[in-house]
Amino acid sequence: MSVSVRLRSAVAADVPSIARIWREGWADAHLGNVPAALVEVRTPGSFAERTPDRLGDTIVAVRDGAVVGFVMVDGSQVDHLYLDRSGRGTGIGAVLLEAAERVVLAAGHPRAWLAVATGNHGARRFYARQGWTDEGSIAHPAPVSVDVDCHRFVSPPR
Repeated sequence: MSVSVRLRSAVAADVPSIARIWREGWADAHLGNVPAALVEVRTPGSFAERTPDRLGDTIVAVRDGAVVGFVMVDGSQVDHLYLDRSGRGTGIGAVLLEAAERVVLAAGHPRAWLAVATGNHGARRFYARQGWTDEGSIAHPAPVSVDVDCHRFVSPPR
């Protein structure tokens, strides 16, 4: 599949788009799959508050002049990957995941990893289709003192 998208580093002007995509994508993927304590703190404003601090480790996908997805990398972890609803199923997610993996490898890590909420079956299937290996269940700490039941995926050896 040919994907018509341009990747670039995020800039301050992208904050509203990233925050909206993050908020909508997080809700679609996590409501019903994470503890209520985490849902309580994931208010619409929380995404807008957190986004500026993450611009330095964020790559955005731009299509027709609009941000349609992003990925954030934290060390060896692909920390967040979300797409605008219009970008889902288009191949943009795979392009962003590959870009994130390149960042992780360029930083000297042997492999990338990520955590997916156990109940997020669509994401788990997506990562498996990309060749990532499900290493099983983990309790992944969220930034609000709550653990989320997740599966740890690792990138293929390169």
